[in-house]
Amino acid sequence: MTEPGKAKRAYAAHEALVAPVRACAALWRLFGGVALVVATVIALNLVLFAAVVGLAPPDQVAGFQSGASPMAVLILLFSFGFVTLAVALAVRQFQNRSLWSVIGPRRVAVAQFWRVLRALLVLGVVLFLLPPYDMGAPFEPNLPIGLWLGLLPLSLAAVLIQTSAEEILFRGYLQQSLAARFRSPVIWIGVPAVLFAVGHYAPNAAGENAALVAVWACVFGVLSADLTARAGTLGPAIALHFANNVTALLIVSLPDSLGGLALFHLPFDMSDTGLLRQWLFADFGVMIVGWLTARLALRR
Repeated sequence: MTEPGKAKRAYAAHEALVAPVRACAALWRLFGGVALVVATVIALNLVLFAAVVGLAPPDQVAGFQSGASPMAVLILLFSFGFVTLAVALAVRQFQNRSLWSVIGPRRVAVAQFWRVLRALLVLGVVLFLLPPYDMGAPFEPNLPIGLWLGLLPLSLAAVLIQTSAEEILFRGYLQQSLAARFRSPVIWIGVPAVLFAVGHYAPNAAGENAALVAVWACVFGVLSADLTARAGTLGPAIALHFANNVTALLIVSLPDSLGGLALFHLPFDMSDTGLLRQWLFADFGVMIVGWLTARLALRR
């Protein structure tokens, strides 16, 4: 465990994100903001789903929420923009500040994002060249390469919107609001990470793997929170999340979980307790290495 004094020094940059919230750190403001976020996101998604049901062929509606087609995944990912909009409304209404104050100084956040993303790209190439060279069975082709490349700019934009929205909500709004009220990182890192894990708990889809997936998400939330507190912006956490989701959604995806935009599908589904579980454990290691790579990139 990190000593309190060391943690305070390591997280000194986080104060720039937290300071604007200290004057309005009452818990009722946080609860009111969260309620506004939830209500806004639910309302806008209901409108979106009604539009999809009204416009899409009936045989395609069932596969919309699972992301079975490229269009379904794009719509679902872009819908995370509702989360960013809702957070912007909440911080303006309950904390009298702008969305950029949640993200951090614009130029610094963008510079840190690109610095970490470049380092993670190099790491990805190295991992690709190292054994083992497969995941136990051949990948199954999904999209033709021409279509995949044609969709790639839109796909990257959609993943960036989705990952940015989650970081703005969990490592931004919630983390900063709790840090303004509580001194202990156990609270302002731990609570958003647990909530992030709850959001990834899907027993209907993941079966016996659901708890392991949720633990993975919780650890990812802790590591992203650590990066944010060290950097003083959301840029590095967004870069780490973006790199992870580009790999998992656009390159090699599970066939039954937002797999419509992927170039390849894995030869097993989300509930597989054999190969998938083995690679979930391996993915924990990759996640830790990615976090360490991001930290090294920030030191340069």
